[in-house]
Amino acid sequence: MQERTELTAVEGNPLTLVGDELRVGDRAPGFELAGNGLESVASSEFDGNVRIVATVPSLDTGVCDTETRRFNEEASGLGDGVVILTVSMDLPFAQARWCAAAGVERVRTLSAYRSSAFGKSYGVFIKENGLLARAIFVIDREGIIRYVEIVNDLTREPNYEATLDAARELL
Repeated sequence: MQERTELTAVEGNPLTLVGDELRVGDRAPGFELAGNGLESVASSEFDGNVRIVATVPSLDTGVCDTETRRFNEEASGLGDGVVILTVSMDLPFAQARWCAAAGVERVRTLSAYRSSAFGKSYGVFIKENGLLARAIFVIDREGIIRYVEIVNDLTREPNYEATLDAARELL
């Protein structure tokens, strides 16, 4: 499995991402993650929708909190054909508690806590700490990746406008 450095860091300190790099035009890897009630959620549940998949280190950090709240606000303007998923290694119970406290209802949070498979298949698993890098994948209705952003430092937010524009173009 490929290890890539110099794509992301935390406060300027480089991190190692494990997994092959996904590019625009690649088919999005399938996944099975845990929902907020520990139920299994398969990627196939979102087939036929445009998907924004945001990976974050932890919802309990300031930047991840801000990012997920922002996508929650933007979701209503995208319509029913777009699903926004935020994936972290946080436990499902913590995700549910965070969503309730933050009033996040339009973003679906999913947990990859059971295994590193999701992070490695999307190329965002951080070797040094076992978390997921901050990244965005916009996937079309047929499951093809149309936009990718690996944020260059975990302390920074993604490019919201580029993400939302990529999703709108697919509607």
